[in-house]
Amino acid sequence: MSLLDRMLASPTLGCALPHQGFVRYRQARAEVGGVPLVLLHGIGSGSGSWTLQLQHAALGHVLAWDAPGYADSTALKVEQPTAADYGQVLWAWLDQLGVDQVHLVGHSLGCIMAAGAAKLQAHRVRTLTLLSPAQGYGTAPEAVREKKTQERLQAMAELGLQKMAAQRAPKLLSTEASSEQLALAIHLMSHLNEGGYAQATQLLAQADIRGDLAAFQQHSTAPIRVACGTRDVITPPQACQALASSLNAPYTDFSAAGHLCAIEASLAVSDYLLLTSQQGQLHG
Repeated sequence: MSLLDRMLASPTLGCALPHQGFVRYRQARAEVGGVPLVLLHGIGSGSGSWTLQLQHAALGHVLAWDAPGYADSTALKVEQPTAADYGQVLWAWLDQLGVDQVHLVGHSLGCIMAAGAAKLQAHRVRTLTLLSPAQGYGTAPEAVREKKTQERLQAMAELGLQKMAAQRAPKLLSTEASSEQLALAIHLMSHLNEGGYAQATQLLAQADIRGDLAAFQQHSTAPIRVACGTRDVITPPQACQALASSLNAPYTDFSAAGHLCAIEASLAVSDYLLLTSQQGQLHG
């Protein structure tokens, strides 16, 4: 069975939220005790990007959402959402599932969402893991923010999702990625919702992950860890290392992996998350 077939065969669940719509998500091993891993995908992806982590039995209880505006998760009601807007939905979803403490994991734009959520309810975050973190353009000049936003939105409008995925998805992986890994990346991007992608693009343009992480650290001593693939050209290792340094957080390389490290370096990422959650038990 191919990687894409494994993703398509894995079940998804739905959760209705009071006054906030609906969240689609994937879950593994809910019967396992302890603090779950909660996985937040990036801007051009979805919960299926975590297929191999969801199938890694040693990780225990794992939850991976489709963010608001992705799959059939209800989009946010604001055109230019903040990280806090996504964070509020995240905590409402986890409340409905009866989940309190979490090991929170973000990938790329999901790191911005994770930081916003951690700032809102720092006491519930046992560990915070940032994989190939996007940092946002919130501190950049307005002209830069506008340019970055329009580049993404114009690509989607002019190419359509199928052609955009065919052009952009290969850049998310290294040149050594397998055809199965590329097929999954293309499938995930080609099945985006235009409205949800546009909202996420606005978030990326306005966000400042460092500000949210600094606020989180003021209210929590939970460990923060940063990691990135050595072949990542979207959030390059140097930028990720600089973020880790600013947080006094340990940094890890995933050798020869591109931006979609959870797909391309799945075993290394799963082992890293397992170690993170084990160490987080000591913090708790």
